[in-house]
Amino acid sequence: MNSLLTEPAVASQQTRATALPANKIGLLDHVGFGNLGDDATLDSVMSNLRARWPRAEVIALSMNPLDTRQRHGVPAYAIRRVWKTPPNALQAQQAAPRNPGFKAKVKRWVTKYPALYRVLSTIKQTAVEKPKKFFLELAFLVESFSVVKGLDLLVISGGGQLLDSWGGPWAFPYTLFKWVFLARLAGVRCYFMNVGAGPLNKPLSKWFLRRSLDAAEYVSFRDDDSRSLVKQIGFRGKSEVFADCVYGLDLTTLNTDLPVREEIVVGFSPMAYCDPRNYWDQNQTVYDDYIQRLASFGAWLISRRYHIRVFSTEISFDQHAMEDLARFLKTRIGAAASPNITLQLVDAFPALITAIRGSEYIVTSRYHGVVFAHLMNRPVLAISHHPKVASLMHDLGLSEYCVNIHAFDLDLLKDKFTQLVEHRDEIKARMSDKARCYNRELKAQFDRLFPWQAAADM
Repeated sequence: MNSLLTEPAVASQQTRATALPANKIGLLDHVGFGNLGDDATLDSVMSNLRARWPRAEVIALSMNPLDTRQRHGVPAYAIRRVWKTPPNALQAQQAAPRNPGFKAKVKRWVTKYPALYRVLSTIKQTAVEKPKKFFLELAFLVESFSVVKGLDLLVISGGGQLLDSWGGPWAFPYTLFKWVFLARLAGVRCYFMNVGAGPLNKPLSKWFLRRSLDAAEYVSFRDDDSRSLVKQIGFRGKSEVFADCVYGLDLTTLNTDLPVREEIVVGFSPMAYCDPRNYWDQNQTVYDDYIQRLASFGAWLISRRYHIRVFSTEISFDQHAMEDLARFLKTRIGAAASPNITLQLVDAFPALITAIRGSEYIVTSRYHGVVFAHLMNRPVLAISHHPKVASLMHDLGLSEYCVNIHAFDLDLLKDKFTQLVEHRDEIKARMSDKARCYNRELKAQFDRLFPWQAAADM
């Protein structure tokens, strides 16, 4: 299997499960475009499930089935109609030579008359585009139903699934509602497993998600804040709180070659916060200010003989942020000190593990950046862009090393990092204990949700 991790060997349990039927389970997650945190979540659920039910057939439901098949080695299907076009199709279309035809000529002529153009555009949207989208979505629902009716169980896991900041109600909320509705229509059980929530602002988003959770047989959240938010939108069902599923990974199976360095390496994992090129909340000034403040901190560390490794847990959205940070850093420190900066473009999970294990400290704004640093016992300084980051740092007992993305400055980061270094051993011991606790609780949760004896009943 071409998964992120090698599945743990559980020989005695596999012997007990050899008579089990090959149940079919769908794992739904918004993966497929480079968020290694969400990919690690999918792999954690899949590995733990297969360790308990080795004969189960697992399929993935993702935003980019091709990428998911390649990364995880399982059959994968699209969760949204818009993602069914192969990623390179648009590029090929853009690269093709363009010969303006009759349609293009008419459009150029109509645009000369703004009032006429608006009328015709409205007619096109009402009489052509919207009916076309409706029937395409209807066809996709029929196709999706043929996938879901073959399942015995649908598991919705992954990080921040319950939100509407990316695309509004018709993106994440509608997608989850659609698949849960189809599953219930087919008589398939649904689990929401350790999901995160927020932000949620639109009434329709809240309705979609409340109905989805109400229809599920089991619901758990990855933090108390997520459960509180969902209760505020009207969910009254029974729920639990467990750590993010990534804490269920077994990282001991990964061997990484770490380069030997004389300097102490600090891993910087920036994010595209407010970057107009790809972030949902677009503000160039806020983005530039965030990157430049990070660069000032990085320059200070280099002046103290640290080496900066720039990487990200999000390999598509954050690439520009990584490059911008490295560029600003080099501008500040000059060409002579540039060898003290490494820009590490991570394209898969093993490379991410290498980047983190090769760093003594981690500075990150990403939620799963904190999770991965915690799993690999690297003291972490978090720059929180979302309550979920602050909530996780609080649960780890590391709130004093978490700063708000809008409020931090160079002096604050210098002070926090100095404390981080001074209390390094204490922090590592605390993080290690907490990681073991999370892993133990997740194992108990998986044992209860996917029990050996009950598996034969599916």
